[in-house]
Amino acid sequence: MIQALNITKKFDNIIAVDNVTAEIKNGTVFGLIGTNGAGKSTFLRMAAGILKPDSGSIKIDNKEVFDNIEIKSKFFYISDEQFFFNNATPQDMKNYYCTIYKNFDTERYNKLMKSFDLDEKRKIKTFSKGMKKQVSVICGICSKTDYLFCDETFDGLDPVVRQAVKSLFARDIEERNLTPVIASHNLRELEDICDNIGILHKGGMLLSKDLEDLKLDIHKIQIVFKDGIPEKLFSDLNIIKTETRGSLSVLTIKGNGEHINNYLASLNPIFFEMLPLTLEEIFIVETEGIGYDIKSLII
Repeated sequence: MIQALNITKKFDNIIAVDNVTAEIKNGTVFGLIGTNGAGKSTFLRMAAGILKPDSGSIKIDNKEVFDNIEIKSKFFYISDEQFFFNNATPQDMKNYYCTIYKNFDTERYNKLMKSFDLDEKRKIKTFSKGMKKQVSVICGICSKTDYLFCDETFDGLDPVVRQAVKSLFARDIEERNLTPVIASHNLRELEDICDNIGILHKGGMLLSKDLEDLKLDIHKIQIVFKDGIPEKLFSDLNIIKTETRGSLSVLTIKGNGEHINNYLASLNPIFFEMLPLTLEEIFIVETEGIGYDIKSLII
């Protein structure tokens, strides 16, 4: 289990991560999303022991991460900007990781390199961005660590490879209880793989919640009333967003879905239906609530 308790990290006068608390359970996929500069990469670097929190603590399996070689052998970190040794080949990196991770699966590494059509004797610096990501993912999976930290790992991968990587994650989660922590801007990529979501904004954790619970707590309603939206609707329900398209109203409402459905039905609208929200829509709604609105970004 990963436990972050009130961690803060500053760079000069910039607060990158501000008093963040989070708990990531084993065998789940934790998606870390957030606005630009929200602190996602900084959080992952602290989880990986690259950076030390200025205050608070971050632990893996109840042990502090920073300067802890034993704990660092339990995770593999895939950074957004790929780093490999100068003039290294995938084979060189494999040999290096074999010295770090005692359970490195060489046989599986060879099979995956062949499946992904990657030449292990070619210098990595000649690879494309997507190919470099593939090498990192293969090495990360084959290291057989308990935790895998991924910073924009799907960025640069074509759709087929993205699905293949997700399948690799799913297999290892099922077979050996792998715990991936994935920071990404691509919310659609996270939606079909993550169990839990943490939303960061300006260094702080806006919320951390089970994805399914999050979807059950917020709803998009398309509705048509004969004489327009009744005023009492706004006092009786937690309506956080309203859009009007002719006679059709689109409402975003927080609360129990069954209660909302029964209440709206009791008002005898001409038409209404409850639609599921995507993770992207949920992110926009949650960040709009604290002032991160597209209207404020457009002049």
